[in-house]
Amino acid sequence: MKDYIEERVIEIANYIAESGATVREAAKVFKVSKSTVHKDVAERLPKINPALWAGVKKVLDQNKAERHIRGGRATRIKYKSEKENSRFN
Repeated sequence: MKDYIEERVIEIANYIAESGATVREAAKVFKVSKSTVHKDVAERLPKINPALWAGVKKVLDQNKAERHIRGGRATRIKYKSEKENSRFN
């Protein structure tokens, strides 16, 4: 594995572990795709740093468990704003 990839994997993993960020948030910050972030933390990180991977896995598992709640909030906000906008049209 190339050095720059290993460095990116460690940087992304540290960011997720420290901030509790989602894969999508990490992808935006590091300007890579969600697929790249997922591959980095799910496949590459366990080989590079298993201890760090364990911490990141906990965060990602928690984010996955909460995903349906975030999706519901986003939908509620979307329809609430559409309803408010339709009053003025």
